[in-house]
Amino acid sequence: MKTPALPELQLRILNALPHPVIVIDAEGFFVFANSDAEQFFSAGASHLVKRQLSDFIPADSPLFGLIEQVRADRSRISEYRVDVSSPRIGGERLVDLYVSGLVDAPDHVVIMIQLRSIADKMDRQLTHRSAARTVTGLAAMLAHEIRNPLSGIKGAAQLLETAVSDEDRVLTRLIQEESDRIVKLVDRMEVFSDQRPIERSAVNIHSVLDHVKTLARSGFARGTKFVENYDPSLPSVFANRDQLVQVFLNLVKNANEAIAGHEGGEIRLSTAFRPGVRLSVPGTKRRVTLPLEFLVEDNGPGVPEDIRENIFDPFVTTKPSGSGLGLALVAKIIGDHGGVIECESQPGHTTFRVLMPMWREAMDPAGPVEADVAAGDH
Repeated sequence: MKTPALPELQLRILNALPHPVIVIDAEGFFVFANSDAEQFFSAGASHLVKRQLSDFIPADSPLFGLIEQVRADRSRISEYRVDVSSPRIGGERLVDLYVSGLVDAPDHVVIMIQLRSIADKMDRQLTHRSAARTVTGLAAMLAHEIRNPLSGIKGAAQLLETAVSDEDRVLTRLIQEESDRIVKLVDRMEVFSDQRPIERSAVNIHSVLDHVKTLARSGFARGTKFVENYDPSLPSVFANRDQLVQVFLNLVKNANEAIAGHEGGEIRLSTAFRPGVRLSVPGTKRRVTLPLEFLVEDNGPGVPEDIRENIFDPFVTTKPSGSGLGLALVAKIIGDHGGVIECESQPGHTTFRVLMPMWREAMDPAGPVEADVAAGDH
């Protein structure tokens, strides 16, 4: 079967994409390669169409397993951190892959290669969770070792207040206020030590976002412009509603603070379905599918570059009076749900992207996972 000829406009679009895009036929021969693919394979399109993909990538590469799965299931798959290294295209080539069938030619497969691997973000996500576990232990220790002594210090200050001069009474009140402030910080950290199972159910994310927007507009975000781009057909998310409200209220609050004082500032809330996004469960050969994508975007000045990589770590903050626990708690909640949160930021545009499992998959007694059908654990 011949591949249908691509219209000139589609060719221009494919060549404009910042990623290598190729189409192979049933025998694995190249039938199309955009300009970035020519650079990736270090060969012109006229040369590539005479070759098979296996001439450039080892036959035992996980890529070929993905291709066969797409052909068998008539599906599309995203796979992260796939090794396509070879003498022909160079060593240490870890890439992200998007593989899909071609509607008009079922035996043909479209492959998009992303050189900037999302796997790096996944590694940072695991680091964030590790940091959260560290705070969990610290919170448990603080609750026991600090709260009780602080209660005694505050009680002593209250007793002293009745027996000191007005001038010294200012100091006793300062002791009480600072004790209360430390207790509040300990209380916030104690949330990290909550190891109880999450009560999850089918949650309408649009209901959550509308509730968050109502809360924001009635409080810290009065007058802020919100832009919504929702997919009305989106299935329910498998989550705890109250915790999702806490997550998105925190993200919206941060976005609102980012655009404060900037003319034309706005917050954009988006939802979308991204089929094929899968992550490996550490220590197993099972995959968590995360097809639901929720975005909170703002057009503020962006996250400072020096903290961008550690934005979800505890105690990292740009706010003079901030504790740096808000986004760490957000990352913990999303991680506890089996999801992923990412941050992409540059001057004028910051995006917090949340990927989560949907409710239908939760019907499986084993949880929202599927068998590991592609080679390699990540």
